[in-house]
Amino acid sequence: MAFNLSAFHKRNRIRIIEEWARRLKAEVGQLYAQRPIEELFGTVREAFEANHQVLVNNDFRPIDEFIDKITAMRLRAGFLLSDVQKAFELYRIIVIPLLAREMEAKDLSEQVVGINECLAYTIHRFSDHFQDMHEKQILEHNRRLEQEVRIRTAELKESELKYKTLVEEINDGYFVIQDRVVVFANQAFCRMHGYDVTEVIGKDFGLFIAPESADKFLEIYDRDLGPAFDDSHAFEYMRLTRDAERFPTEILTKTATYGNRFSYIGICRDITERVRMEQRVREAERMAYIGQITTSLSHEIRNPLSAVTMNLQILKKNPKLKGNDQRRIDISVREVLRLEGILKELLNFAKPPKLSFNPCQVNEVILSCIELLEMRFREESISVATLLEPHMPFMDLDAEKLGQAFINLLLNAIEASEPGGQIRIRSRHHPDNGRPRTEITIEDRGNGVAKEHLENIFKPFFTTKSKGSGLGLSNVRRIIEGHGGQVKLENRYPRGARVQILLGTEKESGTDSYCR
Repeated sequence: MAFNLSAFHKRNRIRIIEEWARRLKAEVGQLYAQRPIEELFGTVREAFEANHQVLVNNDFRPIDEFIDKITAMRLRAGFLLSDVQKAFELYRIIVIPLLAREMEAKDLSEQVVGINECLAYTIHRFSDHFQDMHEKQILEHNRRLEQEVRIRTAELKESELKYKTLVEEINDGYFVIQDRVVVFANQAFCRMHGYDVTEVIGKDFGLFIAPESADKFLEIYDRDLGPAFDDSHAFEYMRLTRDAERFPTEILTKTATYGNRFSYIGICRDITERVRMEQRVREAERMAYIGQITTSLSHEIRNPLSAVTMNLQILKKNPKLKGNDQRRIDISVREVLRLEGILKELLNFAKPPKLSFNPCQVNEVILSCIELLEMRFREESISVATLLEPHMPFMDLDAEKLGQAFINLLLNAIEASEPGGQIRIRSRHHPDNGRPRTEITIEDRGNGVAKEHLENIFKPFFTTKSKGSGLGLSNVRRIIEGHGGQVKLENRYPRGARVQILLGTEKESGTDSYCR
């Protein structure tokens, strides 16, 4: 008499469901352990009935509907793909021993094959559905992130406008110190530090400097003292307010005579908005690049990881594997799960920012960048020589992103230059054979770039700096190439480095593109 699987299910239904729910909560993973037992009973009951329809009636519609439902539930709750696969596997683990008790060994294989085919269909369809829904979730996340970037860009423009208003319409802080004691301070200086004028005069200047910047200021102060010293000196430090708050500040100092006494005169400017803006720009650039590569690699990595995990779990059930072999399988499973976790974290990063083109002149972008870095040039005692071709044509550019690229290159040139050095910036227009091009070159007189590094200098994550991320020049290249241009770096003779940028002028106004 043939074995009746339907009757078997009916006899053992409650037992299978109860054990399935109990083991699901106790053995599979932390997220399952946190779910209410009533919920687990409900989902297990649906899964049991769906499996029954497949195995007894060859009806796959209930299991398809259940997969759609459970995929949405588990993805929304942040479950790992491997944990849900384990949950499906519990049916086989529980049912096969029960079948073995009621059937002859020779008849058991047919039922095992049917169960394996059912689970293979379920797990593969769930994995594909989970991946598809996850990718849709990523695309939606990227869409929201693009909107957030647009909002941030508007906020940055507003912050920049406020900062310019501060510089142009509100006086900077002026002070005079003699023997490190403040003998004069204007209202702006007092407001910046939260004091009245009467509370500032006669105080040691160290009262207005954060402890972490005190040594730096005193070193410069002691070094610059002396009637023979007549050069101005610019640097950044953290100022200290009356409420013990710290704010980044730029200061320009000079020795002079005040009240017939040798004095130290300074102008200080709050740069909090500028520092925040630079941090936001760097953060957006880093997130955009990682978001780009991880999104493109999600298919190539996640599917093999799922296959490896499932096969390792099957191998682990082999009774011939014992001792060290079992431990090796466990180690392999843990490492694959760790890789899945890393991939999930990377996929949370943003995709690259969108370029928005509008007609503008390259010279205006260059001059704006030089103005923004003016204090940095002074601080490093570096001069800037510009040779900008007049009457440059208007080009369709993303002025903000292009400015980021120029600032990055200028900062690199500053770091490569020695005090007293010079940076040269040149722009030229080439109306060659109906294909006009604009060339921008930035040159410094530093030590240049080692020959072995020239080939990799624009590659992501390549850096010769001890604290560099390796994304600066890579981002420069993406921005330039996003404009349809080219960028290259070469050493100058006898010393220094030259960056050459070529931009086309054939883009249509108002078009958008992504940095690739």
